[in-house]
Amino acid sequence: KSPAALQGGGTFSAFTWGVLDRLLQEPGCDFDTISGASAGAINAALLASGLANHGREDARNRLAQFWTRLTGQASFRSLMVIGGYSPASSAVSFGSGLRGGRADPFDLDPLREMLADTIDFDAVRSANAPRLLVAATRVRDGLPQIFRNAAITPDVLLASTCPAQLHGAVDIDDEAYWDGGYAANPPLVQIAHESSAADLLVVQVTPAQDGYVPVTSAAIDSRRDQISAHAVLHAELAALEWARSDGLHPPRVHRLAAEDEIEALAQRNATEFGSDFIALLHQRGRDAADRWLRDAPFGTTLAIPGEQPVASQDEVRDVALT
Repeated sequence: KSPAALQGGGTFSAFTWGVLDRLLQEPGCDFDTISGASAGAINAALLASGLANHGREDARNRLAQFWTRLTGQASFRSLMVIGGYSPASSAVSFGSGLRGGRADPFDLDPLREMLADTIDFDAVRSANAPRLLVAATRVRDGLPQIFRNAAITPDVLLASTCPAQLHGAVDIDDEAYWDGGYAANPPLVQIAHESSAADLLVVQVTPAQDGYVPVTSAAIDSRRDQISAHAVLHAELAALEWARSDGLHPPRVHRLAAEDEIEALAQRNATEFGSDFIALLHQRGRDAADRWLRDAPFGTTLAIPGEQPVASQDEVRDVALT
């Protein structure tokens, strides 16, 4: 069993659905700990819920049910529940009138119901579930708050995906929270600390690179959001490398990146709910996971067993698909 860390990134997180969908078909591929932020937290909770309830097929079904329902609704609420709302997305999808201040806050009850319909929270909190680490950002100090299985509720997932521009912060035990992606997207150092596994799989959905220099306000906002998301990820990756250089033994990091599978992803809209786009992300996620399972370095605990040449430590350290 090995840990997995799931980055959030609006509808781009359908790529993670595809990755998990493929990995769940491999009997030898299992997870002891799962971390996530924003839409990555929802994917993590769906995965943990299914595994704890009726196993792999239940996890696959719950992921498919959630994303199919989300795509079918393609509504303002859908953007809220996956943290897809941003100044850029409001200009592109909903008109410039929403940019002047907070949008009319929707009742969060329908969002809680959507999560409750697809996630068995009792199963998530049971002893059968893998360890779950969900990140939210404390408004008062900007630091990440990690919620674990016993504390996971619909409100915790809403806090992790809470877009600050859309509605008031989500209050939990007299503490206000915003989207976890601001502070830990996804949590890496904590998951490495809590798992003794040799390998850590990171599913990266927000594009890190873009050769196009944005010039419009919406495009600039979008690229700025992407850069901010990766500043958090890169800081945690750097911390793991620092630990390695200091003689410690953090897990080997393997990354599956959506931008390696979809050309010019950085210029796509993370609020796009078109069924063709979601299906593309899902399929490319499956393809990436399948190729990684076949090509991962020898000794990787998540990979399909087989005869492969022994890889050096540098080769094992980070697998980036191209």
